[in-house]
Parts: sequence; C-alpha cells; structure tokens
Amino acid sequence: MPDNTRDLALVFAGGNAVGAYHAGTYEALHGHGLRPDWVVGASIGAVTAAIVAGNAPEDRVAKLRAFWDEATQATGPSPTGLLKPRQIYNGLHALLALAWGRPSIFGHRLPGLWSALPWVPNDVALFDNRPLLRTLERLVDFERLNQGGTRLTVGCVDIETGEEVYFDTARQVVRPEHILASTAILPAFPPVEVNGRVLCDAGYTNNLPLDPLFETEPQRDLLCIASDLFSLRAPRPASLDAVLERANDLIFASAPRRAIAGLRREYELRERLDPAGPAVTLLHLVYQAGADELAAKSFDFSPSSIHDRWAAGRRDAMRGLALLASGGRGSGRFEYLGLPDSLDTTKAAGPPTASPVA
Repeated sequence: MPDNTRDLALVFAGGNAVGAYHAGTYEALHGHGLRPDWVVGASIGAVTAAIVAGNAPEDRVAKLRAFWDEATQATGPSPTGLLKPRQIYNGLHALLALAWGRPSIFGHRLPGLWSALPWVPNDVALFDNRPLLRTLERLVDFERLNQGGTRLTVGCVDIETGEEVYFDTARQVVRPEHILASTAILPAFPPVEVNGRVLCDAGYTNNLPLDPLFETEPQRDLLCIASDLFSLRAPRPASLDAVLERANDLIFASAPRRAIAGLRREYELRERLDPAGPAVTLLHLVYQAGADELAAKSFDFSPSSIHDRWAAGRRDAMRGLALLASGGRGSGRFEYLGLPDSLDTTKAAGPPTASPVA
C-alpha cells in the first residue's frame, strides 16, 4: 500500500540481540510495498538501517536474514513450551554469548574484564566489536548507501561532551566506522574515534532517534514508523531478574516517551500557527518481551529467541498497517498511533505524558 502523497521514514531503536524484531518489522512493511525515503537508527537499529539503505530493495530482506542467521547461536532444538526450561535455555545462551562472543558481531578483548585486577593494565571495554566491521562490509554496499536513494541517519554520542552526533548521507559520506560507533554501547564495546571525536552508542540518551526527522519541519506529509525494542509497560516484576530487566527497559524506553510527548506539544503549536501545514503520522511499534525473557535478553542470540523476535516484529507491523488502514489520517497535524499493548492502553491518539508505569 505505497502512498506517494507523503514521505515514509523508518526509525529503528537500539537493543543488540532484541533487534531481530526490526528485521521482522521491515519484512512485513516491505511485503506491503512500502519503500522508505529515509531510515534512521541507533545501535542495532543503525545496522538495520544501513542494511536497508545499502542494498537494492529486492535484496534487503535477504541481507537482514543473512545478518541474523550469522548472529544466531545454532545450538539445536529449542526447549518445550514450559516457562522455566525456556528461561534457563535463554539464560544459558546469553552466558554463551558473553563467554564466547558472536563471531560476526563481537569477540574477546584483552585485557577486557581482566583489567579490573590491580596488576593488569587498564582497558575501556569488555568485548571487541571489530568483527562487526567485516560483517557490514559484506552485507552493505556503502557506495549505494551514499548515493542517496534512501537517506540514512545514524546516531551516536560524543563520550567527552555528551553531545548527540548524527551522521547523515544527505550531509556527508557514511562509512562502516560510523555504524560501528553507533553500536558501541558502554562498557560492553569500546568507543570509536571518528574525525577526532570519541563516539559511543546513543542508547543511554536517545535510544529511538526521532529527533533528526524533526530538526527542520517536514516539507510534505510524513508517515514515520518507529520500531522500538524496550517497552514502558510490563507486568509487575516478581523476581530479582525481572526487576533488573524492568530497570533496563525503563532506562531505554523513557527517552522515546519524552520525545513523543515533545512532538505532540510542538505540533499543537504548529497547528495553531498553520493549520494547513504538513501533517505527521507516527506509528509506534514496541517489542513486548515475553515472560521467558531475562535481564540479559540483549545478549540472548538463541535460535528460539531470534525467531520469536522476528515473528513479533512481523506480527506487530501487520497490526500497525491494519491500524493505519482503518484509522486513516487524523484531523490534526500530528497523529500518534500505538498498538493496544504498546506505550498507552487507554488513549489511541497519543502517548502518556506523566502516567505511572504499571
């Protein structure tokens, strides 16, 4: 259901292994003929965005599949549908990833963790993420990416100043090291120096980078589909691990809530000044972690978890497209659409601004 009357932007959040959700989301959108004009990403979202922008449309899903096939730990059949065995299975896979790395993404670093010992030289990270450079060079055509057919923006943070830094193919050449810098979540991976600036993953400050889309007012109507990996909503935690997972989710999900609330306020003002100006529809898809997922889910590359996340992205994108088709465009200049179990279960028109997390 392509729409030539408005631009399409896709925004992909960070979340390491949880990012398989993005691949399922994009597969569903692609299957419905949606071709983005602009892709924005942070961390694993930047990797997803680069694969999309750096390949011909007919090759994008296959390249995403190749990335996740290589990232997945092939350890045989998954356990039964019972909750506790699945939690143990997921936890063991997270430990395996932390112990042995994933050859296509990251590996051991020395001295790494050993630098905590008093007689060992200092280090700044636990793992070496340089294997991801080789993977990017294989799966992304950076010449095509920089030709501008699909605009790409990736977000980082300057580790010395705290400033958010964006690399944009509309303004400069984007290289593999820019994508690597966007994935350098501290302290797991080392920061990356680019043009004299030491950069790291933007996850702690802006895990869902909507800001570049609205740095200047869009010139045409815009449909933005945001694929988010951490939810503000979850059941009440009943274990220490669930509390740790909840704390992690809240860290990464709170900035998007504030950003979306800010967009609503901004567009309420724009509508007063120019009611007939370009309108924005924001479809917010949020991964809802299952009961089997643990606090270490970002390092769980088990076959079952990668499959489930990909399937969840595809399912949520289909539900989102149905929501777009049934709701049409709102009467105002900004319309927020979230699935019933996403940010807000009570207001279809907008995200919560100060409601408590259940």
